[in-house]
This record gives sequence, structure tokens and C-alpha cells, in this order.
Amino acid sequence: MNRPFRSVVGVVGFLAVGELVIRFGLGDGLDFPPPSVVLVEAAKLAIDEDFLLGALTTLTNWALGLLAAVAVAVPAGVLLGTLAPVERAVRPVLEFLRPIPSVAVIPLAILLIPVDELMKVGVIVYAAVWPILFNTLYGMHDVDPLAKESLRSFGFGPLSVLGRVSLPSAAPFVATGVRIAMGIALIIAVSAELLAGGTAGLGVFVIEAGNGNRTDLVMAATLWAGMFGLLANASLRAAERRLFTWHQMRTGAALT
Repeated sequence: MNRPFRSVVGVVGFLAVGELVIRFGLGDGLDFPPPSVVLVEAAKLAIDEDFLLGALTTLTNWALGLLAAVAVAVPAGVLLGTLAPVERAVRPVLEFLRPIPSVAVIPLAILLIPVDELMKVGVIVYAAVWPILFNTLYGMHDVDPLAKESLRSFGFGPLSVLGRVSLPSAAPFVATGVRIAMGIALIIAVSAELLAGGTAGLGVFVIEAGNGNRTDLVMAATLWAGMFGLLANASLRAAERRLFTWHQMRTGAALT
């Protein structure tokens, strides 16, 4: 039994158990729609203009925040990984800021950034920067020093060594950081909408559905959010496998 088939069987089994528990009263006291109702409502949302507009707004903020985080974190990680004195100087600050929950930053961002969309993108950037930054940093530390010394012995300068050895070697770590950050960024994108509201977005749709006591719509929208994250993660995993086969062979471990 291959892995995709096992995954499908697991999901179907979970939904079947949930359906039985709710339909036949095994979960008395649970005010929760059965999976079949949630799936039907999720299918209806695929042609609902309001929902699609909200999903597009969330995905746009998600993409902008993730791209901005990559643009900030990758150069910063390369710089810190290349210049040890700089890393030692700023590492305490990074270690202080990194554990702060990104959701806890949202109320502060609401007060400091008056533009709604800019605020939401800003908190996404803050949340997504850390896994990309530290994975880039670890990737730079993992570069084979013998490869760098060999290139220097042939007269190549620091920039050539960086471009020919360090960056290619660190690229798989950067890709993994982006994949991790992508999931975090989606969580924060929806969380920011739940806390700050707005005119459109998956979080706004969930708030309105909850205010109308439509638990089925809340779960259907949540299902779509999970599907967006799942599809994006699967796409990046496939790209990693295709682009970094050499890394998988070198480490002897499959990309996860």
C-alpha cells in the first residue's frame, strides 16, 4: 500500500468515524455539523463570490507577506552566516524576539499601523521571517569548509566563493525554511483577520458565519484554508525533490 493511498484511507476513515459519531448520537451534546454537511457547504463555497473574494484577499496578503519575508530573511541569513562577528553581535536580539508569539504581535500592530492591509502583511512578515532566517543561517554554517578553501586556493574571491559554493549549498535549507514559514504565514494571515476584522478575507468570512451561528460554514471555510496550505506545501515539496536531488543523495535522507 503506497503512501498517498494510505493517506486517503486515513482521511476517509476519520470522516466516516466523525459522521457516525454525530449522526447516531454517540456524541450527544456536541453542537457540530457532520462531515458530510461540511463537505457539501465547502463545495458550495467554491462558487460563492463573497467567499472567493475573501479567499483571494487572504491569499494575496499571504503571498505578499511571504515574499517580503524571503526578501528580508535570506540576505540577512547569508550576511550573518558569512560574518561571524556580526552574528555574535545580533544573535541575542534575535533569540529574544524569536520566541515572541506572532499572534501576540497583532494587537500591537493594529495600534501602530493604521492601514489595514499593510498591518496584516506586516504581521505575516514578522511571523515568516524567523524560520527562513534561521534555516538560511544553519545552511550557511553547513557549507563544506574544504570546498570553500579549494575555491580560494584557485584564486576565487569571497563573492565568487559565496555564489559558487555557499549559496548553492545553503539553498535546500532556505527552501525548507520557506516551506515552514508558508504554513505559519497562512495561520497568521487568517488570525490577523479574525482579530482585526476588515471588509474581506477568510477570517472575516469565519467571523460573519460565526455571528450567524453557521458552524457548518465556519468549518467549510476552515477546510478550504487547510486545503490551500496543503496544496502549497505539496507544491513546494515536489519542487524541493526535483531541484535538490543532489542534497537528498548527499545526506541520505528524504525530504519531508
